[in-house]
Amino acid sequence: MSFFKKLKEKITNQTTEVTDKFKEGLEKTRDSFVGKMNELVYKYRKVDEDFFEELEELLISSDVGVTTVMELIDQLKDEVRLRNIKDTKEIQPVISEKLAELLEKEGDDIGLNLQEDGMTVILVVGVNGVGKTTSIGKLAYHLKQQGKSVMLAAGDTFRAGAIEQLEVWGDRVGVDVIKQQEGSDPAAVMYDALKAAKSRSIDVLLCDTAGRLQNKVNLMNELEKVKRVIEREVPGAPHEVLLVLDATTGQNAMSQAKTFGQSTDVSGIVLTKLDGTAKGGIVLAIRHELDIPVKFVGLGEKMDDLQEFDAEQFVYGLFRELVEAEVEEA
Repeated sequence: MSFFKKLKEKITNQTTEVTDKFKEGLEKTRDSFVGKMNELVYKYRKVDEDFFEELEELLISSDVGVTTVMELIDQLKDEVRLRNIKDTKEIQPVISEKLAELLEKEGDDIGLNLQEDGMTVILVVGVNGVGKTTSIGKLAYHLKQQGKSVMLAAGDTFRAGAIEQLEVWGDRVGVDVIKQQEGSDPAAVMYDALKAAKSRSIDVLLCDTAGRLQNKVNLMNELEKVKRVIEREVPGAPHEVLLVLDATTGQNAMSQAKTFGQSTDVSGIVLTKLDGTAKGGIVLAIRHELDIPVKFVGLGEKMDDLQEFDAEQFVYGLFRELVEAEVEEA
């Protein structure tokens, strides 16, 4: 059975709602990436070096990342030799299979590290403008839908309007927000929030943080200070450090991930605005080159459009038409 047929069988067993969200959210990337790949397949009837050279350029232009692309091309060449593939049409399922393998590494824990006993503390980091506060609000909604009690900590005390923005989300979702005045010490806010969450037996505390200070060093020092307060008050916390990245910024998101990863032990990525870019290949670059799992993706503006990342849904969202065509032919 081909990979496309196996993928279709797995997706059929999952909820239609999730499948539709990935389908719609990846429309721009699908139209660009798969459209260009189809053109490539029609241009080259046989698999040769010229075909691989253009495929390499196509993958790099989709922000898959140079290192990831080079490894992927080498793997594809090995598979072509192994399976004796001559026709370019036969390589499309192989490409999708290799993309899925890159996204779904052995031992991955894509879900949130929620504590069975006691409170879960999630630290959310990222530069200003990536959709951090919005992601926290949507994540709070997601957790409430799972029956969790949630509280928000307004730790971004430096950006004008950040506290009010988080309060708006708190009201919208129906969760309390612990805050202090603008310009106050973020670590003090975290201390208050941790005390309040403990006293109310909250399941999950979501902590907003600053996205910009005078310089990068100051920001990282501030984040480390916040983390120390959390560790002191709740041993073993934070249980997750989620880095919010804007998919539309492409390789710039990669450099942000490297910077934050050096200071905050990032455990997962929240990739926003995936529906707003044709370069969804950044998911592959982040996963493969940084070895950090993508845990959530933003696939639209609605409250429930922040979806848990699913490698198979992602690949199906990209190659949907090709998958359906092969299944129909069978």
